[in-house]
Amino acid sequence: MLPAILQSIYTHPKLTKSQLRKIAVAHCKIEFSKGENVLTKGKILNAYYIIETGIFRSFTYDYNGNEITTELTSSGEFIIEVSSLFRRVPSEENIVALTDGVVWKLDFDIFQELFHKIEGLSEWGRSWMSNQLFISKQRAIEVRTKSAAERYLDLLNERPEIIRQVPLKHIASYLGITDTSLSRIRKEIITP
Repeated sequence: MLPAILQSIYTHPKLTKSQLRKIAVAHCKIEFSKGENVLTKGKILNAYYIIETGIFRSFTYDYNGNEITTELTSSGEFIIEVSSLFRRVPSEENIVALTDGVVWKLDFDIFQELFHKIEGLSEWGRSWMSNQLFISKQRAIEVRTKSAAERYLDLLNERPEIIRQVPLKHIASYLGITDTSLSRIRKEIITP
C-alpha cells in the first residue's frame, strides 16, 4: 500500500498506479529529532525529503553573521535545497528540524534513474519545478509589495501550524522583520 503522503505528492495524469508504486518503494522513511541537522552549509544535498510530520527550517547567515530564515516547511512539503541537489554544489544553507518529524527520503541517484525511466515522473518533476518557481517569484514580489502585517496575516491564514509551532524569532526572520516588529504586529492583530 502506498503511503498517503507520497500518493498525495506524486499526482500527475501521466503517472500510473504501477509507476507510483515504483516511486514509493524507492523512498525510505526516516525520523528526525528536534534540533537535528538535515543539511549543513558547505555540504552537498544527496536526497530530497517529503515531510509527513514535523517542521523544518532552512537558514543562512547575513553579512553580519546573523541567521536568516529562508524557508519553513511542514507536512506535505519538501525539504530541498534545489541548487545543491541538482547542480551538485555545496549548499549555501543549513536545514534543521524544528520539531520531531517523519519524512520520506529519495536519494538523488535513485531519483535520476526513475526520472529518466518513468515518463510520468519527468512530467511531474517539470510541473513541480514550475510551481516552485512561481511560489518563489510570488514570495519575492510580496516581500516588496506587502506590509509586514499583511505577510504575517497571510502566513497565519495559509500555514497556521508554522505560527503555532515555530519560535517567533524564526518567523520574524522569515518575514524579513525584527522580533520587536513581529511582537508589535501580533499585539495589534490580537487587540486591534
